[in-house]
Amino acid sequence: MSKILYEVGISAYKWGVRLASPFHDKAAKFIKGRENVFQEMETQLATNTAPLVWFHCASLGEFEQGRPLIEGFRVKFPQFKILLTFFSPSGYEVRKNYSGADFIFYLPLDTEANASRFVKLVKPKMAIFVKYEFWHHYTKALRKRGIPLISISAIFRKNQIYFRKQGAFYRRILERFSHIYTQNQESAQLLASLNFTKVSNAGDTRADRVLQTAKTAVPIALAAAFKANAPVMVIGSSWPEDMKILLPFMQKHLPTLKFILAPHEIKEKDLREVETQFPGQTARFSQAAEDTVAAKRILLIDNIGILSQLYQYADYAYVGGAFGKGLHNTLEPAAFGPALFFGPKYDKFQEAVDLIGLGVAFPVRAFKELDKIFTALHQDPAKRAHIKQAAQTYIEKQAGATHRILTALEYWLPSGSKKNA
Repeated sequence: MSKILYEVGISAYKWGVRLASPFHDKAAKFIKGRENVFQEMETQLATNTAPLVWFHCASLGEFEQGRPLIEGFRVKFPQFKILLTFFSPSGYEVRKNYSGADFIFYLPLDTEANASRFVKLVKPKMAIFVKYEFWHHYTKALRKRGIPLISISAIFRKNQIYFRKQGAFYRRILERFSHIYTQNQESAQLLASLNFTKVSNAGDTRADRVLQTAKTAVPIALAAAFKANAPVMVIGSSWPEDMKILLPFMQKHLPTLKFILAPHEIKEKDLREVETQFPGQTARFSQAAEDTVAAKRILLIDNIGILSQLYQYADYAYVGGAFGKGLHNTLEPAAFGPALFFGPKYDKFQEAVDLIGLGVAFPVRAFKELDKIFTALHQDPAKRAHIKQAAQTYIEKQAGATHRILTALEYWLPSGSKKNA
């Protein structure tokens, strides 16, 4: 029954996205990007003679999680070419020109025909899926051909279907993985409770990425000019639900606090709403000038790809998503040491739980709660200094997952020597 429901779910998703595509830009890109994907693959791979390793990321967040491993893999195993796939347009459209991979495509939907055709065409020597990617037909096709399949930065919770009585179908998917590298020990223990032995707690590869980003941060002249020694809160990946508490907070604190606002989705109507609420106080990044931007109180980010660098200017950071589908990356700002705020739905994110426990991050449910915590911190520079030190120490302790996984991958690669995985 579970297999039937899975197939129905994939089909329903396909037709749901297709029906939404005339009205929703992301859905339209999802459909259009897959129209000729196999033909594009055949064309680009026609002259390739090098062995391939396939990395798959659902979206941009998973890409940033896998990026340290992708780039480390290229350096350590230069004889392999890298093929990278994305499920979501928010990953593919931003990183389709990423120089760290040789081939970049949308992943065709997980049907038996698509999976068989994809694996037969690509012929990967190894497949590496990042975090949550557990596809039935792709894992089955890889297993059938004896291709090693690795999961990295995986995280599990006891309420997931894998750990329920009716989860046999989904447990079989996990069993097809050659090895699963988890983000934390709790996830490894959950898999062990299923008598799953092909598991190791390697840690979160994002820690390596954000640590590198913080150490090699490139100055953004316009953002530096905007800050002009004033305290700044960077609002990253905000959604409309986040803005419901942030707009009144901004109204109250605008005289003494500047804001850099980077929405998760850049929409003209949302930018105009902020401009309307704060007339004469805003500047758009694409239109601002360095010699005048310091006079503004809100810098609106209307492009994609610089958020991780903007956090270097943050005294405080608010990370969006935790009022809705999921909290965005808290490790990126944490690497620079500002006090962190986000919404109440954070329990699925181990790093958020850890940062709260350290007194570095503060979940908030309403404007008054955000205002109260912020005001107390703003009046206590010693506390803010402690937060910065604690956050950066935490990131440094989390680092090393990339090296651990890269070393273990040699076991499964054709040219690698056998090592303990």
